[in-house]
Amino acid sequence: MESKRQAAKSFRDLIVWQKAHELVLDVYQATQSFPKEEMYALTSQIRRSTMSVAANIAEGFKKTSSRDKIRIYNIAQGSLSETEYFLLLSQDLRYGDMKELLGKADEVGRILGSYIRAVKS
Repeated sequence: MESKRQAAKSFRDLIVWQKAHELVLDVYQATQSFPKEEMYALTSQIRRSTMSVAANIAEGFKKTSSRDKIRIYNIAQGSLSETEYFLLLSQDLRYGDMKELLGKADEVGRILGSYIRAVKS
């Protein structure tokens, strides 16, 4: 993936991290309107899982072995699955329309999957 383009110098150069970071910012925005009683429950959980996606991508970028990179990126995938569940739960609880965020989460997942395949090869 990076061999075709200029190699990323920082995790901030990775499209997958940029998309994950955008998702974090959007989740923070969306959860501002959640009920106050959710502050230490769903609001906290969804924010933490979403941040974990971007943070693990950043961490994995600095790993020197492919095996370590893939392990950390798999953790990011797990956090992304948590985020998707929390978005579905938020929608089912009628805390807002989460379709756009679910679409963005799906996009991050597809890019992250491609990135993992590229690291493997």
